[in-house]
Amino acid sequence: MPLPEPSPDALTTSQALHQLISNEILASEGWISFARFMELALYAEGLGYYTGGSVKLGKGGDFTTAPEITPLFGTTIARFAAELAGEAPIRLLEFGAGSGKLARDILQACMACGQTVEDYVIIELSADLRDRQAGLLAEFPQVRWLDAPPAAFSGLVLGNEVLDAMPVPLVVKKGGRWQERGVSIADGSFSFADRDCDQDLVAQIPDAEALPDGYLTEVHPVQAGFIRTVADMLLAGGQGAALLIDYGFPAAEYYLAERSEGTLMCHYRQHAHPDPFFLPGLQDVTAHVDFTAVARTGLEAGLSLLAYMSQAAFLLQAGLPALLQRSSPDNVLDWLPQSNAVQKLTSPAEMGELFKVLLMGVGCAIPDRFLDHDRSFRL
Repeated sequence: MPLPEPSPDALTTSQALHQLISNEILASEGWISFARFMELALYAEGLGYYTGGSVKLGKGGDFTTAPEITPLFGTTIARFAAELAGEAPIRLLEFGAGSGKLARDILQACMACGQTVEDYVIIELSADLRDRQAGLLAEFPQVRWLDAPPAAFSGLVLGNEVLDAMPVPLVVKKGGRWQERGVSIADGSFSFADRDCDQDLVAQIPDAEALPDGYLTEVHPVQAGFIRTVADMLLAGGQGAALLIDYGFPAAEYYLAERSEGTLMCHYRQHAHPDPFFLPGLQDVTAHVDFTAVARTGLEAGLSLLAYMSQAAFLLQAGLPALLQRSSPDNVLDWLPQSNAVQKLTSPAEMGELFKVLLMGVGCAIPDRFLDHDRSFRL
């Protein structure tokens, strides 16, 4: 199926980013890592996917996230945040707040229940998204934006579909040796090209030598650096947890021999496809999360592993069914859309099983009912 054509202005922006990336490749002896290509495609100032001005989320964008599906997602997280805080005021820090809808839903839910949110910090790299968030959250004075994580934070750290958007190197096994697959230029177009691989990248792959020739996969050093930053921040704050929600697998499933093409995926106008070179700057480029690597990094940095489970299990234990019951099935116009949204968030055939929840923290514990669904033994 052909992908939708971009508008003339969007095409012009993409061509400008194509030229910027091409210039960097030429200045780097004809080759850059795929991680660098992905970084520029997503975050190049004014031109990258997340730093340009196009609509990213919802029906008019390229993909839909849980907060865009229903406010019940944010309301459920608000309930969890309140339970975690106990008698203390609720403090939250969100990385990559997207449209700002998750923040608004959480803040509105807390306000409706008479719960105090003392502080809601947003770390947002995109100036365009920050402006949109500011408009949506204007009624909440406790929201503030920072360009970088604070040195210390105590409270709940949120990362909903943040890890998957972090640049990844690609590595491929050829002739019994691992090589890094980067990007070069052929006839004016981007193309893959392989070079000798830094062994630090190979060391991140469990049982790398056992994988077959031709095996292509991603590794995640940027994610590891992010988790170390979150750990340092929470440890300095003395008490808090990180709630990370994303699609991915534990390492034993991530690096299956049959997953020989990796997990890289692109999203453009509600179409998913595998070509990262298509219209750079106009599409999202993502990779699934290796939750084993994320958990190991957090543990090594000093955090405790609180729980790992499916998104469905987390939302159900955090009170999503009770929230749905606030609407009467007799009121079909109100209840049916919410019921369909809950189905999408929790069904194993939809987001319920593919998306996982990883909870790590310091100086805190989660309610025992969550532990009944803990899959940490799979990490």
